[in-house]
Amino acid sequence: MVSADRLLAFAAMSLLVIVVPGPSVLFVIGRALAHGRRTAMATALGNVLGSYLLVVAVAVGVGSLVERSVAVYLTVKLAGAAYLVYLGVQAFRHRKELKASAIEVRPTGPSRGDLRTLLDGALVGVTNPKGVVFFAAVLPQFVDHSAGSVPTQMLLLGLVPITIGLVTDTLWGLTASAARSWFARSDRRLSLIGGAGGATMIGLGVTVAVTGRAD
Repeated sequence: MVSADRLLAFAAMSLLVIVVPGPSVLFVIGRALAHGRRTAMATALGNVLGSYLLVVAVAVGVGSLVERSVAVYLTVKLAGAAYLVYLGVQAFRHRKELKASAIEVRPTGPSRGDLRTLLDGALVGVTNPKGVVFFAAVLPQFVDHSAGSVPTQMLLLGLVPITIGLVTDTLWGLTASAARSWFARSDRRLSLIGGAGGATMIGLGVTVAVTGRAD
């Protein structure tokens, strides 16, 4: 149903967005620094589950609308592109604030249950503005409208960034839990990452605005 070229293109776009540290990544890192590996893994899993809820919402809502209306599609795309640029500008402006306030290491308190940790991660994933914009504005562009069943295609395509996100979030969590002191002292590193991430988001927003469906 989904062609290989569309799948690969969407995977590349997804990787570009996901590797830019955002709220979800910082949350996973913060949990890893404060509570260790087990909590970080549960948080990462919850995060991607929450993100997939966004995919479902877009597929059953926006998906059916954009299938029938070019105007709705353009509105969603341009609004999403503008917000991606906004997020990029904000990330670049506040790059120096990505330090203790973002991933503060707190003394390890009582152990939280795995289910509670999973739910916390899901809440962050489903409310992540970068995820909302990406799935609402970018995902519809990779659907083959001539093949029909747009919502189903979105649900299948949505598994791509979810899988990538699970792998990258897990790596962030494992790295942070294995090197707590290194991350805690890396204000300059986080600042550089934030600046590069902001520039990438701006470029992505411009790309979303000028490409996509023309039918």
